[in-house]
Amino acid sequence: MSSWLFPPQTREVQLDEKWDFVGKKQARCDPGDPADARRGDCWDHVALDTESRLVLAVVAGKRTEEHTRALVEQMKRRTGGKPPRLIMSDEYRPYRTALLEAYGREVTPPRTGKRGRPRSAYKVAPRGLRYAVVHKTRKKGRVVKIEERVIFGSQASVEKALKQSKASRKINTAFVERHNGTDRHRCSRKARRSYRFSKDWEIHEAATCFSMYSYNFCWPVRTLRRKVGRAWRRRTPAMAAELTDHVWTLCEWLSYPAVQRE
Repeated sequence: MSSWLFPPQTREVQLDEKWDFVGKKQARCDPGDPADARRGDCWDHVALDTESRLVLAVVAGKRTEEHTRALVEQMKRRTGGKPPRLIMSDEYRPYRTALLEAYGREVTPPRTGKRGRPRSAYKVAPRGLRYAVVHKTRKKGRVVKIEERVIFGSQASVEKALKQSKASRKINTAFVERHNGTDRHRCSRKARRSYRFSKDWEIHEAATCFSMYSYNFCWPVRTLRRKVGRAWRRRTPAMAAELTDHVWTLCEWLSYPAVQRE
């Protein structure tokens, strides 16, 4: 497990948010009640490695720009600081700002010598940042049209990244959306139309992290299996990302020290 000390070799990432709620629906929350600040809508902001299905980062909380920035910063830190070959998401606008803040190159405009306040420094997308989004048009709750848009990088560079991908053939969010369904199945408090919803905000956050990160090491994914001889070898996302060589038990995962001593 020494390889876990190094960042995974992530080449492609999908970002998304999954809705659930704590205590009661947002429409029933009272803005004047301090207790309701920790009730209502709670979103799982998720960064998923598309090729290995590894959950890179999770931030649970209200759907805000602050939490979106926290997600991208976690993803950046856990992948060694360099942008993946391709990042994809839906059209949630805070992703664009968060990615630019995390990976952007700061530019300071030169002095013009003219009167007035000089222009403030700003950030531009570096050459290696490729970010594309999926725009879905809905009618009566059904998706009737899907459009692909490149935000950072050129169309040609995005197409090249897709040709090199081991998972995607076009701009999409299918893998992270499929993981959303898997997580709802694994964590019953997130099942739709159920009485099993969370009643406590801190417990909900803990359950989210438990479900998401144990998935990496303890949950063999059918589509990741490999044939060895005549038998199929089960693999978890952590095995696919070459962070470990076996399926972990929950006991092994829970007892593994978070801080390693040399």
